[in-house]
Amino acid sequence: MFKKFNINFYDFLFALLPLSIILGPAVSLINILLFILIYFFKYFKKDHLNYFIKDKTIILFFLLNLYLIFNTLISIEPSSGIFRNFGFVRFIFLFIAINYFFYIKKYDLSSFKIWTALFLIVVFDVYFERFYGTNILGFGSEEQDFGPRVISFFKDEPIAGAYLSGLLFIVAGYLFVIFQNKKKTLKIIPLFMLLIFLTSVLITGERSNTIKIFVGFLLFVSFLDYFKLKYKIIFSASFVIIFFVSLYQSDYLRVRYIEQVYNLFFTSEEKAQKDYNNNQYFKLYKSGLSVFQKNPIFGVGNKNYRVETCHDNKPDKFDYFCTTHPHQIYIEFLSEHGIVGTVISLSVFFIIIFKILRNIIDSKNYIQIGTFVYLLVNFLPLIPSGAFFSDFNITFFMLNLSLMYAVSEKTNIFENKLN
Repeated sequence: MFKKFNINFYDFLFALLPLSIILGPAVSLINILLFILIYFFKYFKKDHLNYFIKDKTIILFFLLNLYLIFNTLISIEPSSGIFRNFGFVRFIFLFIAINYFFYIKKYDLSSFKIWTALFLIVVFDVYFERFYGTNILGFGSEEQDFGPRVISFFKDEPIAGAYLSGLLFIVAGYLFVIFQNKKKTLKIIPLFMLLIFLTSVLITGERSNTIKIFVGFLLFVSFLDYFKLKYKIIFSASFVIIFFVSLYQSDYLRVRYIEQVYNLFFTSEEKAQKDYNNNQYFKLYKSGLSVFQKNPIFGVGNKNYRVETCHDNKPDKFDYFCTTHPHQIYIEFLSEHGIVGTVISLSVFFIIIFKILRNIIDSKNYIQIGTFVYLLVNFLPLIPSGAFFSDFNITFFMLNLSLMYAVSEKTNIFENKLN
């Protein structure tokens, strides 16, 4: 009975991971730690440790964690990034625990029913807020500092689009799995659902996430063998039509997605230069590159961008713009980790992501394809992004990376190793 309780609690914690992220970093952290602890106290055995020290993926993760600890030591203010750098180890253990979770469940995907239900609630809430001004709990207002972007259940942060993006391709992949053997009339359901999901990200008003999700959508569809090429073309054209209809129906979305971009690139040279100089993202990018120029080898340290750009004695020759991070993934890595740390970090992530690409292509596992696509679009150049190692973003990144390995017998790190 005790063993059954632990297995059920293991299921429960995994199923509620998306909800814990909505409830905040503290709840998400507790959920992850409990999930890891159940693995270590109930399922961990000595032969697991012997395997971990030989597994290349786990070794790469621990090498990255060692680098992050070193990054703390050379940071301009070590206390700022110490918890972020030392705390990365929990995501290594999460990766291990999620792989073991699917290993003992024999790749049963039933937990994703809860994920899908929670995701659909957020999707509904996003549409509700876009049409009525507040979400179903009364959050959201036209008076927000960041404009009338949809905030859904996140109260005072415009991250609903980022949340949807983090789960969208997992849920879409799961729907394609459960409908793949249905009748043709039913197989169309995941296609319509995916259009609804994509549009929900669009109407949040988060441009960078919309761009990423659109690129991800094109990649996702190109990988699928679920339907023929002509249907892929029709499906893609449908999303483009929905995109422009949505913009036409909303003054805010039309200004945000079309007019602001048009004014930046297609107005008079004098006005374009003025808009360029006043554009927040250009200021952030210039500032981030200035921080990198000053600290090219190791950067200023993880979560130290704010420390460098916001102090009172800023050097005049550098175009510093005081904020928490430069809002672009490559510039963030360069400014906080320098050439050395950027090469180490990105090399580790790219090796881990691409080393099983052949397995993903051959297996046609839709959830794996979805997670792979999500990981790729995180590294799109030039597009603005949140702080990579922040709790919210790194949780989604490592969740997708863990599932990419865990949900298939061909890639799960425990398969054929403990039998």
